[in-house]
Amino acid sequence: MKSKPTSLIKTILPWLLLLILIGAAYTMLNPSTSKTLTTSEYEALVNSGTKIEEAEITPSDLVISMTGVYKEDGKPVKFSVTLPNTETQMNELQTALAESGTLYTVRDASGDGMFMSVIMTFLPTILLIGVMFFMMTKIGGGGGNAKAFEFGNSRAKLEKDQKTRFTDVAGADEEKEELRELVEFLKNPKKFAAMGAKIPKGVLLVGPPGTGKTLLARAVSGEANVPFFSISGSEFVEMFVGVGAGRVRDMFKKAKENAPCIIFIDEIDAVGRQRGSGIGGGHDEREQTLNQLLVEMDGFAGNEGIIILAATNRADVLDPALLRPGRFDRQIQVANPDKRARAQILQVHARNKKFAADVNFDNIAARTPGFSGAELQNVLNEAALLAVRLGRDVITMDDIDEGIDRVIGGPAKKSRKYTEKERRLVAYHEAGHAIIGLTLEDANKVQKVTIIPRGNAGGYNLMTPKEETYFQTKTQLEASITGFMGGRVAEEIFFGDVSSGAQNDIEQATRLARLMVTELGMSELGPIKYGSGQDSVFLGRDYTSTNNDHSGQVAFEIDQQVRKIIDECYKECTRIITENKDKLELIAAALLEYETLANEQIEALYTTGKMPEVSGKTTNGTDVILPAEIRFNDQEEEKKAEESEPAPAEEPRVRKPVSYEDLDDLIDDMK
Repeated sequence: MKSKPTSLIKTILPWLLLLILIGAAYTMLNPSTSKTLTTSEYEALVNSGTKIEEAEITPSDLVISMTGVYKEDGKPVKFSVTLPNTETQMNELQTALAESGTLYTVRDASGDGMFMSVIMTFLPTILLIGVMFFMMTKIGGGGGNAKAFEFGNSRAKLEKDQKTRFTDVAGADEEKEELRELVEFLKNPKKFAAMGAKIPKGVLLVGPPGTGKTLLARAVSGEANVPFFSISGSEFVEMFVGVGAGRVRDMFKKAKENAPCIIFIDEIDAVGRQRGSGIGGGHDEREQTLNQLLVEMDGFAGNEGIIILAATNRADVLDPALLRPGRFDRQIQVANPDKRARAQILQVHARNKKFAADVNFDNIAARTPGFSGAELQNVLNEAALLAVRLGRDVITMDDIDEGIDRVIGGPAKKSRKYTEKERRLVAYHEAGHAIIGLTLEDANKVQKVTIIPRGNAGGYNLMTPKEETYFQTKTQLEASITGFMGGRVAEEIFFGDVSSGAQNDIEQATRLARLMVTELGMSELGPIKYGSGQDSVFLGRDYTSTNNDHSGQVAFEIDQQVRKIIDECYKECTRIITENKDKLELIAAALLEYETLANEQIEALYTTGKMPEVSGKTTNGTDVILPAEIRFNDQEEEKKAEESEPAPAEEPRVRKPVSYEDLDDLIDDMK
């Protein structure tokens, strides 16, 4: 590979040589002299009797330029002088030179002036053409060796030895089954021709980012062992008119030369958006590129042996002509993996990593609902990096737990210092979320609670569904909203004040409640779809139209229903936390002491009031044993008091609220 300085020298060198030649020509036409004389010095030279050996006279309109040679001390000396051009000066000068026997010539100044005028006229044009050629070479790609005429060539990358196979794609069994037909056709097309079947010309992979759409396309090429052309939709469109269409034509031309082959267009929505939605009538470069793509995919000329795969996460914005049968005959939905698929994906990405014996991919999959394949890969990579940082030989579950937390909320910010009041506030806030998850039947299951800040969050509460389902009922959605309110209600009950820490909880709860009213029909307004009025959409060429398709009165009723759902969930959350104040205080106290609690510890505190004896590490890295006896009420103490002899002078026990100071003393005593 050639270095950039070498390419730059080769580009600049021709222009440098051209400038040198122009300078040399100018020098030859205007030879320099060793001495420039004034008029008086020239007259003194002539009066002294010095003979001028040779001279050259160039008269112009105002002056006479004269150059010549005379001898001084036996050495020739070049000189030049400028004399005023009067009526008699030229005649006198010629007479004096003739009398002294000097050989002289008279030149016409108009010839030199015309030549230099032509050079100075065309020199800027030549330089401009050179600069444009240089820019076209760079824009055309290919570094210093690219040619300007390659500007409209295809940017698709050709790979003829693809290593990816279907075994490298996990958790997409149905998607791979649909794509196996393409592999069979590329390997044995006669099998389909005998049945009268035609393989799809194009397959569109639709799904969220990171679900493996590009990986599936590469696996098809690897399984079929055919050339693989890959390009992004944005690489077609340039600022110059006609370049995108030319690149489409060139790409299909090269594909026909390598047929059978696969063309993969990633992010096709960059070039395949609906036509007619732009300003100015839609005659822009992108739409012309799309028109050419439509013709090449299914136009007058056939493209036998070429299968087009494309990927996008915005199929709703694609042009209908692009999605019709004959172009993209089949759409394959590539969704986020379920629990079983996540475990398989983790096993694929764990091939070259070393894990501890207690690492269970099924448990990790259960704790990562909604994660895409790319996020799962990132989890294991973060865990591996953390294990190396800590000097371990294998990746442990602690490393994987931290990797999950990093993917969700970013790295822990243990250096952030809280005041004691803020630590208590965060502990009770997160404990409020946990209590709702432990109490409500349809609420999400609490997996982990921590008061260590991550990102912009002061604490972190990992809650996952008890079972992964494709549909959610109204009760489940209301339970989710109630869970979002847990932290806010806990602050209000235990501190008599609220903080800004519930901002994200309120945002998520409001969004979910509005979704129930406007799109899911789960309110008193009935099963009617209402536009939210928040998202702008393109309707034909009216790019200012919005999705607000209801009256102001209906908007008021929607707001009332949203408020009603939030208020009801807030009241339910207040009731649950009030009834379980002692359990919430227990969980909050444990959070203040150990900062992070796992699912087993939280459930043990909730059901038995005791923390299981589990070895762990404190924040400073020392070994600790979590206490086995933390009682959340005094029922057992009362029972023991009833079984023993009562003291005659003992007054009735009165249950009263426990202050923070008393709670700290209780924990210190248990230590």
